[in-house]
Amino acid sequence: MGDLARILEVVQEGRQRFVRIVYVLAPIFGFLVTFRLVPFSFRFFGWTVPFAYPFPDPFDNVTAQVFRATVAWMLPPNVQLLNVGVGDSIVVQMEIAAILTLMVGMPWIAHEVGAFLMPAFRRDERHLVRRIALPATALFAVGTTIGFTLLTPLTFRLLFRYVAAMGLAPVIGVQQFATFALLYSLAFGVVFELPVFIYGLTRLGLVRAAAWKKHWRGAVIGALLFGMVVTPDNSGITMVLVAVPMIALYLAGAWFARRWERARQLRSIAAGA
Repeated sequence: MGDLARILEVVQEGRQRFVRIVYVLAPIFGFLVTFRLVPFSFRFFGWTVPFAYPFPDPFDNVTAQVFRATVAWMLPPNVQLLNVGVGDSIVVQMEIAAILTLMVGMPWIAHEVGAFLMPAFRRDERHLVRRIALPATALFAVGTTIGFTLLTPLTFRLLFRYVAAMGLAPVIGVQQFATFALLYSLAFGVVFELPVFIYGLTRLGLVRAAAWKKHWRGAVIGALLFGMVVTPDNSGITMVLVAVPMIALYLAGAWFARRWERARQLRSIAAGA
């Protein structure tokens, strides 16, 4: 009965944490799909300061503004977007709103999830989580930014050069574009988490540093498979563009894991002496 009561207590706490997350994310999502940002500027001590205020508009909302900015940044100027399905534009707005909501609310989500899981960790595991939380967040932000600003636009330009070489019309469906741009950019954020994952497993004693070096061939195959799964197109180009930095990050993580393991061995030798 005691175990059952403990399980029910954990379930109840998890439900409360989930409800608290929804209370924060739901207003953010609602704002993104019902308001648009109207830019203006004002003078402040001789400086022109850009600003924006929200204005109710469920059609030309923040997600539509983000979509237009993404199109202008990523797609070559001669590419034409088509609304193939009747509801494609609505689905795209919901997808963008969901991604932006998760990005804005991620600190709160991490706080609630961490508060829920922290009692289950040992003392050394808690220390490790606190130690790698900031680098993991920074790496995800860097990877997503690089994917969004550099690699995804580069991929679109490269793919449409093949379209031009075939003499085909440079056309893409609006939902296909949004899904590719969002998933492909976020994939790089996930890829940049790999060094933290490798380092953390070695710090916890679950995987020896030598194992990462030994199984590098499997890591290469895994990176190619990951690139094939996360890229929503059929070309091998996008798969390779994901797999190459993933392999490099795998090697970097293995190097940091080996460096920490050697430092621990040296500390053990010094303590024994």
